[in-house]
Amino acid sequence: MTDTANFDQMLAKIETGAGFIAALDQSGGSTPKALKGYGIDDGAWGSDEEMFALIHGMRSRIVTSPCFNGEKVIGAILFERTMDGEAGGKSVPALLWERGVVPFLKVDKGLEDEADGVQMMKPIGGLGELLTRAKAKGVFGTKMRSVINSASETGIAAIVKQQFEVAGEILDHGLIPIIEPEVNIKSETRAQCDEILLAETRKALDALPEGRRVMLKLSLPAKAGLFADLVSHPAVIRVVALSGGFSRTEACTELAKNNGIIASFSRALLNDLKHQMSDDEFDASLGGAIDEIHQASIA
Repeated sequence: MTDTANFDQMLAKIETGAGFIAALDQSGGSTPKALKGYGIDDGAWGSDEEMFALIHGMRSRIVTSPCFNGEKVIGAILFERTMDGEAGGKSVPALLWERGVVPFLKVDKGLEDEADGVQMMKPIGGLGELLTRAKAKGVFGTKMRSVINSASETGIAAIVKQQFEVAGEILDHGLIPIIEPEVNIKSETRAQCDEILLAETRKALDALPEGRRVMLKLSLPAKAGLFADLVSHPAVIRVVALSGGFSRTEACTELAKNNGIIASFSRALLNDLKHQMSDDEFDASLGGAIDEIHQASIA
């Protein structure tokens, strides 16, 4: 259970910790792609259960690696099945916090088809029950993702409205929401998307009741430093960045240009890890990626 003392310690870690948040939350449709990147091909499983067992094995290997600790990794975002699973003989959230890593949970159920230049979140059925269960397991916060593909003012406004409405329910359950309205970095109107998103997010933050605070997970902006106002906003605990299709080197270069923003990378963190590696090779590869992303986050 996330009691008040634990919650306060986790909040302090996320707010001031010199590190980054690992995104270990691939789910459903993205799992086969994640396994393929890990060196396990489609034919290696016969059912969804076997597929999820393989991805859990990968995540267990990551979170029990000696280099995966709160010194450089201050948080980790989990898929629901990972939260419910065990690693090193303990529940994953408990193991993470024992290592100084704050646990988060991905709560969205995927994306709607594109309309008005954006992909909204699908309805999140059973959210209240999931949040209660997450809180009982010691989870600190949540993450939910939408996608912005073009510079539609009405579409982006709708995305921000939906994100902040769901964030309100998450806050009501005593958890901290990470709001993730991802701008597609391949969008031809990427810079305009960033500007519209900034304006809409600022409005939504200004409208939050006093004392309510959230986190933001944003694509690295086309214009370096664009989100400085969000970083310093009193209703924002921390701004983190996704890698969004950049290679690790590219993502770290872009991240270092944006003062006060830290990484929350998935592919850029995990890309070089392979199932076939020995434990020493695996730990060395993961450690190298952690070092590189940590350096960019504190630059």
